[in-house]
Amino acid sequence: MALHCGVLAPCSCDTFVALPPATAKKEVIFGKNSDRPHDEVQEIVYFREASHKENEKLECTYITIEQVSHTYAVILSRPAWLWGAEMGANEHGVCIGNEAVWGKVEISQEEALLGMDLVRLGLERAETAEKAVDVITELLEKYGQGGNCMEDEASFDYHNSFLIADRKEAWILETAGKYWSAEKIKEGARNISNQLCITTKIDREHPELRTYAKSQGWWTEGREFNFASIYSYQNTARISAAGGRYREGHNLLQKHKGSITVETMMEILRDKPSGINAQGSFMTTASMASILPLDESLPCVHFFTGTPDPERSVFKPFIFVPNILPLLKTVSPTYGPDDPVKKKPRFQTKPDRQHKLYKMQQKNQDLPKEKNLKLLEKMRKLEKDNITEIDEILKTGLQDPLAVVHLFPACVEAEMKEYE
Repeated sequence: MALHCGVLAPCSCDTFVALPPATAKKEVIFGKNSDRPHDEVQEIVYFREASHKENEKLECTYITIEQVSHTYAVILSRPAWLWGAEMGANEHGVCIGNEAVWGKVEISQEEALLGMDLVRLGLERAETAEKAVDVITELLEKYGQGGNCMEDEASFDYHNSFLIADRKEAWILETAGKYWSAEKIKEGARNISNQLCITTKIDREHPELRTYAKSQGWWTEGREFNFASIYSYQNTARISAAGGRYREGHNLLQKHKGSITVETMMEILRDKPSGINAQGSFMTTASMASILPLDESLPCVHFFTGTPDPERSVFKPFIFVPNILPLLKTVSPTYGPDDPVKKKPRFQTKPDRQHKLYKMQQKNQDLPKEKNLKLLEKMRKLEKDNITEIDEILKTGLQDPLAVVHLFPACVEAEMKEYE
């Protein structure tokens, strides 16, 4: 994303998925870069599964909605000022990432659910990728989408697309206001960026998707229905910029098709020449890569950076097991009812949201070249050791869940020691 995305600067968020036979092993690989304002802090937070009382309410970023009776455990990478998340996973091996998209349907100026709220809600309420499609589209119909997506008085709003994956399949879900289309992916590699990309292969759709397009004069009955073509802007700088990014991501996936591993995905997310690893006023502020084995006896593994620029960050693994404690070093300070996001008018001030890992990385970002290279070398070794440990677990299975209860925090601690 970029301020006035596609008008003054190229857009940049990207989400990827690879399924057999595009992957090197019998596993699904998911990845996402979250490109946000360069000074925005993204935290890694864990929430346990929970049961909720009847008629309980849930406060999201801007609005309050009805809670469900049970929510699943989730690990989220989210801008620290809001309730939802840019990306994350749940205990059932469902992963979701969202992208900003724009098109012919006008964006509502009313505060509703953010796309990032829908990411978290989908993860908390769905045990499969297709069920997440149900959750998100039902909430979209009931509550709508809208609201400022940036911690600033300046308005930055958009509609959303989602890439949703589990151990068996993936879904692309794209929205235009309350209207939506969804495409099921059973094999190969796909990516989404800041443009609509579902064309004529539509596996599920809003019941009024075609009649609305017809009522607006965008489509005539009897003609082929191409969702992206019909609902997108036509011949604008916005579409041209987003299309370039989408093609770059597609090309990187195709380059490695048949041999994609989680390390491959990390390298794609680090790729600067393509712009996937974005730099500048809007940059890659956090990254995620996941392994979803087809064998359900093996655990899913989710790697998060929790810091800006994956090139100088460490992907740290997380596995869902019982008795996980709160993540302390990657969680930002909270301000309760005094948070400027909660007060109206919103965003009058911007508090310090830096968590401990973020602070340590930022202190070391301007090292002399030689020291920087040595630090990066140490970081890569840490990451390689983490991946080696995960490879062993995925070969033999998780024999002792207690052994990985502190896996993510321990990796964070090891990274922070290298910054000292």
